[in-house]
Order: sequence, then structure tokens, then C-alpha cells
Amino acid sequence: MSKRSRGRSRSQSRSRSRSDGLRIRALIALAVLAVAVGIAVTMPIRLGLDLRGGTQIVLETRSTPTTDADAEATDRTVEVLRGRIDALGVAEPTIVRSGDHRVVVELPGVQDPQQAADVLGRTAQLTVHSVLGPAEVTGKPGDTGAEKEAGNPGKAGEAGEAGKADSDRSGERVLPDESGRPLRLDGAALTGQDVKGADARFDQQGGAGWHVTVDFEDAGSDRWARVTGEAACHPAGDDRRRIAIVLDDKIISSPQVDPSVACGAGISGGSTRITGSFDDAEARELALLVEGGALPVPVETVEQRTIGATLGDEAISAGTWAAVVGTALTALFIIAVYRLMGALAAVALLCYGLISYAALAAIGATLTLPGLAGFVLAIGMAVDANVLVFERAREEQAARGRPSTRSALTAGFRSAFSAIADSNITTLIAAALLFFLASGPVKGFGVTLGIGVLASMVSALLITRVLTEFAASRPSVLRRPRLTGIAGTGPVRDALLRRDPFLMRRPRRWLAASGAVLVLAGSGVLARGLDFGIEFTGGRLIEYSTATEVDPERARTALAEAGFPRAVVQSSGDHGLTVRTEELTDDEAAAVTGAVGALGGDTVKVRDELIGPSLGEELRRDALIALGLALGAQLLYLAARFRLLFGTAAVGALAHDVVVLVGVFAWLGKPIDGVFLAALLTVVGYSVNDSVVLFDRVRELLGKDRGTPFARLANRAILQTLPRTVNTGTGAVLILAALAVLAEGSLTDFALALLIGVVVGTYSSVFTAAPLAVELHGRAAGRRTPRRAGRADPTAEKPGSRRPRRQEVSQGEV
Repeated sequence: MSKRSRGRSRSQSRSRSRSDGLRIRALIALAVLAVAVGIAVTMPIRLGLDLRGGTQIVLETRSTPTTDADAEATDRTVEVLRGRIDALGVAEPTIVRSGDHRVVVELPGVQDPQQAADVLGRTAQLTVHSVLGPAEVTGKPGDTGAEKEAGNPGKAGEAGEAGKADSDRSGERVLPDESGRPLRLDGAALTGQDVKGADARFDQQGGAGWHVTVDFEDAGSDRWARVTGEAACHPAGDDRRRIAIVLDDKIISSPQVDPSVACGAGISGGSTRITGSFDDAEARELALLVEGGALPVPVETVEQRTIGATLGDEAISAGTWAAVVGTALTALFIIAVYRLMGALAAVALLCYGLISYAALAAIGATLTLPGLAGFVLAIGMAVDANVLVFERAREEQAARGRPSTRSALTAGFRSAFSAIADSNITTLIAAALLFFLASGPVKGFGVTLGIGVLASMVSALLITRVLTEFAASRPSVLRRPRLTGIAGTGPVRDALLRRDPFLMRRPRRWLAASGAVLVLAGSGVLARGLDFGIEFTGGRLIEYSTATEVDPERARTALAEAGFPRAVVQSSGDHGLTVRTEELTDDEAAAVTGAVGALGGDTVKVRDELIGPSLGEELRRDALIALGLALGAQLLYLAARFRLLFGTAAVGALAHDVVVLVGVFAWLGKPIDGVFLAALLTVVGYSVNDSVVLFDRVRELLGKDRGTPFARLANRAILQTLPRTVNTGTGAVLILAALAVLAEGSLTDFALALLIGVVVGTYSSVFTAAPLAVELHGRAAGRRTPRRAGRADPTAEKPGSRRPRRQEVSQGEV
């Protein structure tokens, strides 16, 4: 076989192999899209309460002298609360355990904090007490109701020693009965753990009407027999013949023992009946409280958030418009830069949105307000992988002189894969830290961001590749190579080629400039301080929508006169007002609402958030841990993938970005809250992308050329990756600008933080990370090879020397 025939045979074999690979990838892409469409159509995504309105309450279980509030006790608490909420008929409630001691309850449509507390019911332990007699103390009235009697459906029994011990430990107390009359109560003889169940029933045959039947556990049955037997020793009409059932420091029922019960015998048999002048609603409520109040441990409300439906609708509308406008602007931009390939990448972006939505629906994730912002942001980040591929394809065509656009694209995907993988993994690290260390909406943001990153890789490396390689193999495209958008080098690269600036000639000047920016921004923390949100300080935040615009200064004066001199008042839009104070009772919150309503006319509460001080302290600690772990994880990953030198330089640039972003928010007086934490950790993951792409190129150049000074190689890597940096940054800025302009409230601050982070991160990757790497490399080289008198530094470039451009092009530079 001739040499020409063998060459033709190898070319045909490679062509068949590429075609087979394209078919396989196309089938996989179609299967992924088909599954995504099926999930999107059949499984609607759940919206968080901040998007659809409602109340979220976080309860924390507390240990008692007899019971530890461990994970098992919290699980039992969840089941009790779930039964109570289900019985009250709240539509689509959500109740889950968070950690070992927290229970998160979401009540859609419930927009009144007091109503939300009523829906949850009383959350303390249920206890049963013997009545020692009337008290000479006036207590606050309890629930109204008629005096009830207890029947005797079973045989006698004896009390257990455990009940006696519980009573001795608990001590006496004074509480008002249903009519408001104070009673002296003995220690708890039974607790909620002794109650098996309760049911409201109607007695048609006996004519007793509605009554409540209570069933006890085995040990509870013995204790009930003992306490009723002791009460039966007192005459009828004596308060000491009564048994008090207490829930949440309130006597919910205090029936007398039936006269037929003998002294010392008590009521046994595992169940009892509470009778009285009940109607059906009162009987069911009492049964619900008796059974649902049987919590294994007491609980305390540590967080409460209420979002009005109107505010949720506005957030969805703003986020949707931001996504549509931002995606359209980004699509137009990449089409203008990359023409046909850009148009196909825009189609892949739409597929990315579909895949992300389907993935969120499939795992049952809840889309929250920060999660919606993360979804919008991930659209901008999805552009990055496409830009990396197209820029490498441009380099391949220009540097290698490939006649085939499809071959250039194949080489571009192969060359860009390591940079795409490394940059996305660093973002996934930040998303994982958000998921494992944060809570509530910020945790939801981490889920959305992580899914977005994975979906962007599928979109770029699978769908974009199938579309672009198929288009590049069409004869009409082969005849018009300029239509592809990757046949030329692009205006940014052309300008860099003409000027060929040596940016790393004096790296210390860039480090000095970065240091100046760092000091200027960081001084804002010292000069202005940080305005921590209630997530970190604890307290209450209430947002109002008023009929007329209210001046914040007038509102501060009115609240000070109403007894709230430390209230922080800020305007929110044209007719919005936000009031932030320390913890308030519901009555105090009503007083704040009255003071605001007197100034603004018809006033509607659109948001109400209550954070306990212990939770605020915990969130502050978790924020610092998350930030420290994010920087440490970035360093370890980059050191493993590249060198410790590169990892140190990248993490140094990250620390620079974090301080600058925090300092700018301090100067602007913006709140440091949970949404800002989400933005900050996103910046940690996002800004490192540029450093990863840059150092990936430096590593590639080092593998090809060991003789060129490191500063020159770093400069060459900057010039080669700068077009990608500019195009990716522009795409992200378009998305975030749309979010900042169209969104309101916390979404605006979120977009502002990310805009600052993108700009500062782009700058620091070139003018902080790269100069720092050059300086660290020079110091390391100096330690390895001490200079001798009269001997030149082998890594230094000779004055006036310059490599011919043709030689640099042969090493991969265009």
C-alpha cells in the first residue's frame, strides 16, 4: 500500500471515529433532554415561603432533668407536631428535623406570626397534676370552659414509683384554672410520654354529649390510678378532688374525679374519659391538645419568618424578568462575539436552564429567594465553559493552521477540559460548604448553585459540543469559515498581539496597588463598622408597605416615643419601611405596627422575622467557619492540582477579594446578612475561576518551555487567557446588572455584592494572583540557587532581550 493510500485510510478512520463519537454524544444529549422535559412537565418545583408567602418557624428542643434532647427525642417531637399541624388543616405544611436539636416548620399561606403560633399549638410538655387547693395569688385567666368530670371506665390499680419521683423533682406551682381562679398544683404526676392518644367522641346512648377519651401507656395507667385515687379521698366540690391537665403553663382542663371512685382505688384500666358541656369543636380541640401536646421534650422558638404573598410575587416577578433579560443580553453578546458557535451556545444555555430546573424538581429541592438568584447567576457562569472552548479553538486554528473547524473545536474541547473541570470544582467546593454549614435560604442557595454548576458542565461539554461539531461538519459552514466565529482571533487578542505588553515586568507595583485597594476598602470596617443583620445579632425585623411614603427619621422619632429608642429604621422602595429591633413580644410588635400605621396610613406587614440570640451567635460562628474552610479547601485543591505556589497565590487573591467586598459593604452601610454570606462564598468560588484558568495556562507553558523566565511565561499566560476573562466577565456582568436593576430589596444587595466580586475577582486574578506567583517563584528560586558574586540569575531575563514572535507562536501563543 502506498504512503498516500495509508494516509487516506488513517484520515477516513479518524473521520469515522469522530462521527461515531458524535452520534453517541448526540444520543446521550437527547436522552438527558428527554428526561429533563419529562421531569419538568410532571414534577413542578416547590417554592420557598419567601417566594409564595407564609411563615417559617424554627423550634429548638431543650433537655429536661429526665430526658435528653437528642436526635431521637427531636424525631419524636417532629411526629407529634406533624400530627398537630395536619389535624388543623394547614395546606401543604412542611416539618423536618434540622440537626439534632432543631425542627423547621413551614406553613404556606399563614402570614400572621400569632396565627402561626396558634397553628403550632402550645409546644411545651403536657403534664398532669394533683390539685392541692386554691391559691391566694391572682393569676392571669386561662382558657374559658365549664368544669368537667372524669368517669370511671375501668378497675383499680396501684401507682408506680417513677410517678412519685417525677412529682418530687418537679415541685409545686400555681396556675389559674379555666375560669381564671388560681390553684396550687402538686408536682407533675404524669407527662406527655405517658399519654398514648386522645379522641373526641359523642355519647348518643348515655346522653352525656361530647367527651374526650384519653388512653395511657402502661406506666401512665398506674400513675393515673394513683393520682385519681388520692384525689378521690376528698369530698365532692373540694378543689383537691380535681386533676389539672397543664400544657404550655396553662391549665387546659381540670376535671373532678367522679363520686363513684373510691378513695385509694383510683381510675385504672389504661384509659379515662373527660366529660362536660363540650361542643364538637371544643372536644376536638381538647383531644388535639392532649394528644398533640405529648412532646417528649419542651421546645423553644429560635427563629420565625413571615413573608407576605405580595412580596413573594414581586420577588418571583423580579427574578423571572432578571433571568429573561439577563439571558437574552448574554445570548446576544456571545452571538455577536462567536456568531454561529455563539448562537448554538445560546441554545445550549436554554437546555442548561431546563436541566437545572428538572434537577431541582427531581431531588425535591425548594427554590428560595437566594436560590433564585443562584439560578440566575449560574446562567452567567455557564457561559464560561463555552467561552473557554471557543477561545481555545481560535488558538488552535490560528496557531496550528488547522483547515477544519471541526478539528479545531475538538482540540478546543480537549484543551479546555482541565480548566473547565478545575474552575467548576472550586465553585462546587463553595456550594458544598454552603449546603453543609449554612441553614435556611442560604443552604437552598448552595443546592441551587451546585446543581447549576453541574448542569453547566453538561450543557457545555455535551450539548454545546454536539451542536457545534454537527454544524461545523456541514458543507455550507465549511465553505464559509468566518461564519463560525472561531476562524479569526478576535479583536481583544488582535489588540494584545499588536501591543504585546509585558505586564509582569514589575510585579511589586501591582502588588502595591492591590495592597492600597485592600487598605482603602478594609478601613471601612474600622471606620464605619459592620452592620450585621438580625441573622447574626438576633432580634426582630418587620417590613411594612404603607399607603403613603414615610420619612425614616419621622418613623424613628415615633418609635422612640412609643418606647423603642434603639429601633433601626430604613426605607425600602417608595412605600416600604423596614424596622429592626431587639427581640419583641407580639404585643410590642403590634405597638410598632401601630406607630408606623399612624404615619403611613393603611399599613400592611409584608415581612416579619424573629431570630433568637443563640441562633444569631451560632450563625456568626458558622459564617466564619464556612469562610475559613472555603479558603483552606481552595488552597488544598489548588496545591494538589497545580503547585503549592499557585495555590498560595490564588488563595491570597481570594483573601484580597473577601476583604475588599466586606470593606465596600461597610463603606456603603449595607447589611451583612445571610444573603450577603451567600454572595461572599459565591465570590470565593467564582473569583478563583480566573486564577485557575490562568495557572492552568502557566502550567501548560511550563511543560513546553523550561528555559523562559517565569515572569515572561506568566505574562504570556495572561495575554492568552485575557480574551476569555473579558468575555466571561462581560457575560456575568450582564446577568448581574439585570438582577440589580430589575430586582428589589435583598436581591439588589445580592447582585451588588456579586458585581463587586466579579470586578474585583477579575482584577485580582491578573494583577494580584499572577504578580504574587511571580514573587513567590522568585523567592523560591533564590533559595534553591543562592547567587554568587558576579554570577547572573538564570531565571532573569537579559536586558533588551526579546524572543522572536514567530518562536512564541510556535509554543502556542497567538
